[in-house]
Order: sequence, then structure tokens, then C-alpha cells
Amino acid sequence: MYLLCCPTRQLYFHEPERRPGQLGSQGAVENQELQAAIWQHGHRASHCGDGVRRDERHEGVNIRAPGPGPRWGKPPPAPPPPPPPPGRPLSSETDSLLHPSLQGIRFRGYSIPECQKLLPKAPGGEEPLPEGLFWLLLTGDIPTQEQVSWVSQEWAKRAALPSHVVTMLDNFPTNLHPMSQLSAAITALNSESSFARAYSEGINRAKYWEFIYEDSMDLIAKLPCIAAKIYRNLYREGSSIGAIDPSLDWSHNFTNMLGYSDPQFIELMRLYLTIHSDHEGGNVSAHTSHLVGSALSDPYLAFAAAMNGLAGPLHGLANQEVLVWLTNLQKELGQDVPDEKLRDFIWNTLNSGRVVPGYGHAVLRKTDPRYTCQREFALKHLPKDPMFKLVAQLYKIVPNVLLEQGKAKNPWPNVDAHSGVLLQYYGMKEMNYYTVLFGVSRALGVLAQLIWSRALGFPLERPKSMSTDGLMQLVGFKSG
Repeated sequence: MYLLCCPTRQLYFHEPERRPGQLGSQGAVENQELQAAIWQHGHRASHCGDGVRRDERHEGVNIRAPGPGPRWGKPPPAPPPPPPPPGRPLSSETDSLLHPSLQGIRFRGYSIPECQKLLPKAPGGEEPLPEGLFWLLLTGDIPTQEQVSWVSQEWAKRAALPSHVVTMLDNFPTNLHPMSQLSAAITALNSESSFARAYSEGINRAKYWEFIYEDSMDLIAKLPCIAAKIYRNLYREGSSIGAIDPSLDWSHNFTNMLGYSDPQFIELMRLYLTIHSDHEGGNVSAHTSHLVGSALSDPYLAFAAAMNGLAGPLHGLANQEVLVWLTNLQKELGQDVPDEKLRDFIWNTLNSGRVVPGYGHAVLRKTDPRYTCQREFALKHLPKDPMFKLVAQLYKIVPNVLLEQGKAKNPWPNVDAHSGVLLQYYGMKEMNYYTVLFGVSRALGVLAQLIWSRALGFPLERPKSMSTDGLMQLVGFKSG
């Protein structure tokens, strides 16, 4: 049972217990079929906060359509929940779920190791394709190879950028941060919004989600072109990104447009874009997209706002901070540092009032599984790289130091402790650009959430605010 919460009502979506290795429906896929699959399959059973799977059917809305696949008809739209009173908070669980200890993060009930095993791969590849994760987030099903190939081809067909966006990117000054360029270009794509046009024509709100879906598919398709154009303009003297190859997957095309051809780096990008895609709904970028989208802003405007949140140092810059800290460590201590000297360096960092970047997490209380899968990738492909060896050495030392200090709720590494090191190894050394990669990946998760928010008819988000005086009273401050 998957639960979505509204202040005045709870919506429950029941789906039978999945079987390990269960695949989605067979057969050729068309655009309308993926839309229908979103309705047919609803939200797959997911682990709840106490780690117990709940599969009882509750009174509420069930949006599964009757009848077998693969050719589904569209069921009647689910009635939207009533709007909450002004000032009431609105929260929603999303298609990924964080748990402090149960394998960290789950996508529709599947752990990252399960996704790595079950999601389709490219021919000859070993890492999951992000297209498969997007299908999973939308429908709750592990897709077939054929379904993932359809998504790849569909995104390739939708990838072309309008001329005004290309001109805009080519005229940005070189001192404009890559994330500022990304946000501006996404906002400018609003001119292409199917939802904005349909809304202005008075479309029935039961059909909002269909146009949000079309915009989201277009935006995801175009993001690699925008991101590659930014990279080439800033770091490769404005050289051409080349053409999309419809026979290649989304990550492969993106990597080619960036100018990299190493098969291992292409595999890394598939892994990177998959594991950074979604992270519950409470982080800044996901919540921003939900908030702005609740005003019925189209996906371009909502996602651009999310990227402005991601650009903040506390959200999207952590992997850069890890690399800076590691570089300073190497400059001060050199190569092949003894464990004791590393301990002293870590303590000096902590005693100066700073944190060890890449360690700790707001929710998780164990090693981030996204760190683990990147570590496994490094052990396989770059076990002798000096920077990776340093990261691996720190993994053995930092948690014990943090436990000894006694302040950290979670002394274990998170995803940012590793990602920058891998990108550096394959030649992408432009740290200011790393958050753009993060943003391209995050589109898969937040736009899947946005589609579901409109499908479920979530109302405008309007949390209650508090005056400064009220806040002072809350904390017991007395004036005078």
C-alpha cells in the first residue's frame, strides 16, 4: 500500500505484492500506452516508515483500470481531493522513499541494488538505464527492454531545441554560472509548453496531467542538449554538440554531446543519472517543483525553480566541497598518508568548527546506498586511482572519528563523498558544472512527481506562516 497525505483526506492506492524480478507488460509501446499505464498501475506497494509492508485495501481512490495489458484504455479520471482550508499544510509521499536503515532509498519499493539488477541495460552494458527508472517511477512496473527502447527513441525524437534557446545559450557571458544558464534556458522553453496552451484554452482539469506528461517528456528529452551546449560553450570553445543518434540511449547521447567517448564513462553516466534522479519529496529541488507546480505553473517553470534551489550551496554543491577538501588534504599531507595523519587532519577539520564534507545525512542512518554502488563501480574500474584510494581510506576512518566526537547522528558517507572523484577520473574536472549533471538527473524524479500531482488533483500548496512576534513567543523570548 502506498500512501499520499492531504490535510483533509488520505488517498490510498492498493497494488498486489510485487514478486522479485517481476517485469512489466510485453508488447510494443506507444505514447498513449505509457500514459494509460500510469493510470492502470497506480502506486506500487512500498515500504512504510516502520519497515512493514502494508497491503490492506482502504477506502479511498483506486485508479487502477480493469482489463489486461498491453493495450489499455484510459479509465475515468480520479476525483481530486478537496482543497485544504487556507493555512493548512499539504504534504505528499513520493515515488521514492527514504528510510533511516532499511536499504536507504527505495524507488516504488525497489532498493538501488534491486534496480541495478532488474532495470534494463544497454547492449553490452551493466548499469541500469535511466529511462527504465523513469518508467518505474511513473507506472510502478519494471519495464521490458522494448519499453525502455521506446522511451529512448521517444526522447531522441523530442530533443531538438528551439532556435531562440540556442541563441540565448550562445550569447550568455562566460562568467555566468552553468546553473544560471540551465535555469534560464529551461524557463525560455516555456514557449513550447503544451500545458500552458491547453490551460489558456480552458482544458478540463481532469486532463491536466496529460499535458503535464507531454511537457515533462519534452523537457527531459531536451535537457541533455541544453546541458551539453552549456558545457561546450564554457569549456570547449563553443564547439558543436553534434546530432542526436536515435539508436542510442539517453545517457549515451548525452555523453557523446559532452564530447566523451570512453565506454566506461558512458556506463558511469548511466549509473549517475539513475541514482541521482529522485530522493523523496522533502529536499529543496523536489519540494520547490511541487510547490511551484501546485500553482499550475507548467513543468518548465516548475523545474527551472527547482534548479534554482539545487544551485544553492546547501543542496547541490556538496560534491564540489568534497573534492576541494580532498585536494587540500593531498596538498597538505601528500600521497599515501598514514591513517594516524588522516585522523589528525579530520580532527583539525572538526575542531575548527567545520564538518567533514560527504559524511552524514538528514534522514539516513547508515551508508548511503548511492555511495555504495559508486564505490563498487570504482573498485571494478579504477581500483588503483590515488583519489579513490584516499576516499576508500577515509571510509574506514571518518565514521569512527565522528562517533568518537559524539555529535553526528549519521557518521556514514553519502552520495557526494564519491561522485566527484569518479567524474574527475574520467576527465570531467570542471567542478562548477557538476550540479548541472545533478539537475539533468533530478528531472526524472521531480517531473514524475509533478505528473502524479496533477493526476491526483493536488491543490495549491499554502502552508501556514508565523509572524516574528509569534516565533519569539514560541521559543519563550520575552521582550523588555
